[in-house]
Amino acid sequence: MSENSRDGDSGTGSTPAPDPAHAPDHRAWVAPLISTVVTLPLGLIALFIGGLTPMACDSCNGAAADRFDASFTIAWNVLWIGLLIALAVLIASWAVPHQLRNAARRMGLALAAPATVVVTFVAFMALVDWP
Repeated sequence: MSENSRDGDSGTGSTPAPDPAHAPDHRAWVAPLISTVVTLPLGLIALFIGGLTPMACDSCNGAAADRFDASFTIAWNVLWIGLLIALAVLIASWAVPHQLRNAARRMGLALAAPATVVVTFVAFMALVDWP
């Protein structure tokens, strides 16, 4: 046997050291949990306010009511689609594998979920043609 060849059980170990990036992240649940606690109430508040918006034009009639109804229909669809996107992003933040190498991706998704709700609500309010 030559000097360079070694058996697998010679003490030096022939397997490479595990990559620390693939190590499990024991705090992987923190960012998605905080995002869930913030995103779901924000989404419900946005949906509640959006649902009450038609009452702003209860006393409207004629052209003002037609403009409001047309703009509200588009804005309501935008609100629902945006809230569904926020929910999908929130679910994705939970679904990212719990490894250290995915910590930044998980944090980005966790931050994007409530930001999506806020941007969607601002877009909803801007799209409605208020009387």
